Amino acid sequence: MTLQTTKTHVVHGGTLRYMKHDSAVTGTPMTLSVFTPPGEGPFPVLIWLSGLTCTEDNFTTKAGAYRAAAEHGLVVVAPDTSPRGEGVADDPAYDLGQGAGFYVDATEQPWAPHFRMESYVADELIALIDRAFPTTGARAVSGHSMGGHGALTLALRHPDLFKSVSAFAPIGSPTRCPWGEKAFAAYLGPDRAAWAEHDAALLLASGAARGVYDDILVDQGDADSFLADQLKPELLQAAADAAGQTITLRMQPGYDHSYFFMASFIADHIAFHASRLKT
Repeated sequence: MTLQTTKTHVVHGGTLRYMKHDSAVTGTPMTLSVFTPPGEGPFPVLIWLSGLTCTEDNFTTKAGAYRAAAEHGLVVVAPDTSPRGEGVADDPAYDLGQGAGFYVDATEQPWAPHFRMESYVADELIALIDRAFPTTGARAVSGHSMGGHGALTLALRHPDLFKSVSAFAPIGSPTRCPWGEKAFAAYLGPDRAAWAEHDAALLLASGAARGVYDDILVDQGDADSFLADQLKPELLQAAADAAGQTITLRMQPGYDHSYFFMASFIADHIAFHASRLKT
């Protein structure tokens, strides 16, 4: 497996590469973007996980992350949100199938052969980046919406891989919202005990973050149209409180679910991670 560069841009003194590779985990081609800051490195890494319907391009072009990443000396990696291509299962709805991988390893048909996004990120992508770029081996994870769910659950399920975690408008408890219930039933089957292993609020309540992460930063817009029905950040806060885990949940007045929201606070998240990745 090798990463191939498809196009390159210079931005804020660093280099932004669009890349692709054939994934042994998903059995499909996968695409991603990688920003490397100016200098020779080695650098710590921030993995960014995007939300429903997104590819690697949404964050890359809209979040405005690279000025802060260059200033703090962070590599930023943004993979696609799911396997894609001919022969890959899909669904007509936007919240299932291609573009909606939910960062789990599917166990049910027709999804199981390709939809293995947890293993893709945790086992394959990280190793590829560490081989191809001058990294320190220290890394953080963040994401938005479905990707915020992914960031939180991967950090809680793989604490050996990440030194810090943050999220924008994450799906806080997918076992208790329509998006998550639909996706988990399709990908993981009817056993809700299997669902619970991928629910950030339930993982927090179990103490999965205790002694691992000193703080978890979550930004949420209070004008987000998905706030009450799908995201439910109050469940994250309650779970953290019950477990004695510090979580900084910032309700941002007037902000919605869009990349305008992320662009407004992404520098705070990069600084949050940089302070932990460099200690």
